[in-house]
Amino acid sequence: MPQNETPPGRPATREKRWTSTADLGLWAVVLLLIVFFSVAAPGFMSWTNFLNVLRQMAVLAVAAFGSSFVIFSGGLDLSIGSNAALSGVLSAMAARELDFPGGAPLSWVIGVLVGAAFGWINGTIITRFHISPIIATLGTLTIGRGLALLLTGGVSLFGVPESFQGLGRGFIIPATLPIPVGIMVVLLIASWFALRRTTLGMYVYSIGGNEEAARLSGVPVRRIKTWVYVIGGATAGLAGVILASRLGSGQAASSEGLELSVITAIVLGGASITGGSGRIGGTLAGVLIISLLANGMSILNVPPFYQRIVTGLALLIAVGIDQYRKRRGVR
Repeated sequence: MPQNETPPGRPATREKRWTSTADLGLWAVVLLLIVFFSVAAPGFMSWTNFLNVLRQMAVLAVAAFGSSFVIFSGGLDLSIGSNAALSGVLSAMAARELDFPGGAPLSWVIGVLVGAAFGWINGTIITRFHISPIIATLGTLTIGRGLALLLTGGVSLFGVPESFQGLGRGFIIPATLPIPVGIMVVLLIASWFALRRTTLGMYVYSIGGNEEAARLSGVPVRRIKTWVYVIGGATAGLAGVILASRLGSGQAASSEGLELSVITAIVLGGASITGGSGRIGGTLAGVLIISLLANGMSILNVPPFYQRIVTGLALLIAVGIDQYRKRRGVR
């Protein structure tokens, strides 16, 4: 059972009280940001900007939901942005070659499969060769970005068919519900169910809490750790495909810094950076905080480098809170 769930019939624990307080605090921050930018940033509350925020957060959320499996299990993936860029580039290249009815969906699938393969490579390196996740994914980060630059020659890959752009620019409900947001909602529900109602979820939290104890209990640690990187890689690939579709081109420089935003959102959402705890609902709140900050600061014409500073500070604060919880014995 995940460590932050209370078994039926057991009195509420200190951890459960922390979880409730943390959830309320996260959503209070979301509300405060909305109120602040509504007053300070003209146009923030417009319908056009609302749709823009949803599209932007959908890319981050899609990548973050999959990466939550990695971090909850005690892993770390620094190659998310490079994976997304490479998947987006290869998906765009496939779309140009498959310019026929039904070709665009196939190119989207190809991008997701590239991301999953990228994640499998990460998981295999980490589990088979016992290389630290930080070192392994730092290496694949560089390789992935280099391959994307090699394939594009360092320039944007235009000329994709209009049908390819439907995934990132289209609507499920005209002018109301963008397709990326629908994908985000589906992944949110699927991730919550997988983590809270399946054996996979139980194994993920067990490995993150104590890998050796999980192994002694019969948990197939190597297989599960590989699979969480495949899940994280597939969602990073999907995020890259959505972004390439929205931009209408494959760009090797896209998704730069995505890994920092993803990790920040997950840790802001209450996950321990060392694994064993976390909630998909918390990840969603963290994504909202990062997205609202980015959008509000953009409207206020805050220079991009200040935005990076704010994101970095948010990560430091989140990790600091995590360390404080550990010292207090709260998981």
